[in-house]
Amino acid sequence: MIVKIILEEELNTEELGKLESLFQETDRDILRDFLILTDSPELACICRKLDMAVAAVMPGEQEEAFGGNAGTCGAGDFPGISYAVTDIEDLDEKYLKRIWQRYRGIPWRICETDRCVVRETVLEDVESFYEIYRDREITRYMEDLFEDREKERQYIRDYIEKVYGFYGFGMWTVCLKGTGEVIGRAGLSMREGFDEPELGYVIGKKWQRRGIAEEVCREILSYGREELGFEKVRVLMHPDNKASERLCHKLGFVCTGEEELGGAAYSKYIIHLN
Repeated sequence: MIVKIILEEELNTEELGKLESLFQETDRDILRDFLILTDSPELACICRKLDMAVAAVMPGEQEEAFGGNAGTCGAGDFPGISYAVTDIEDLDEKYLKRIWQRYRGIPWRICETDRCVVRETVLEDVESFYEIYRDREITRYMEDLFEDREKERQYIRDYIEKVYGFYGFGMWTVCLKGTGEVIGRAGLSMREGFDEPELGYVIGKKWQRRGIAEEVCREILSYGREELGFEKVRVLMHPDNKASERLCHKLGFVCTGEEELGGAAYSKYIIHLN
């Protein structure tokens, strides 16, 4: 449930106390379903102390990942609040639902194809990743997982918070439609030193040679154009990776030269999405 609380005048201490008491008397399972949109830092602070999802209503351009110092609240700004919105009468319901999902730790469903669903990665996917990466061919041209599984889980925790939370995109999990079985990873990410987002993918050996990588990557590129507003996307590829080279040509990428990365030369491919 989306609740908009726009105040003409600031609430005094007594009024804020009454609101807090009202929320405290409400069933917590009901409160978890709320997304509060408010222009009051004090009210936002109360809501967050009760673990309610909150977006700050502010003038200016709508911003994601607008946060402050979690756990501290004060007047004049919205510390501890991760999202800010403007033009609340015209807000996209999908965007608001995703704000609520982020607070509740629910992965975003990114896109789907005829055979697959692409969604944000969750910690439970880690075991499936290790099964996929057991095949040495998978890591021939890409970085392996951490040997210590707890380090990999911590990496995923940080990735969810810092990459998904800041950019709103990244590497995602690919699942079979219907069964939900994890069969790989694919997505768009930003690499330091480059302006364009980079397409990456890995599909488990069991599901290769079925056109799944092409199917999933096409839909991700469409998502990048339509939902994220990207005009071009890059791929950096080891020159011996012939399977990825063939896929890039099918998708419409064009080789534009070489880039050096970590002391090695990689082929650079670009696709223009507009």
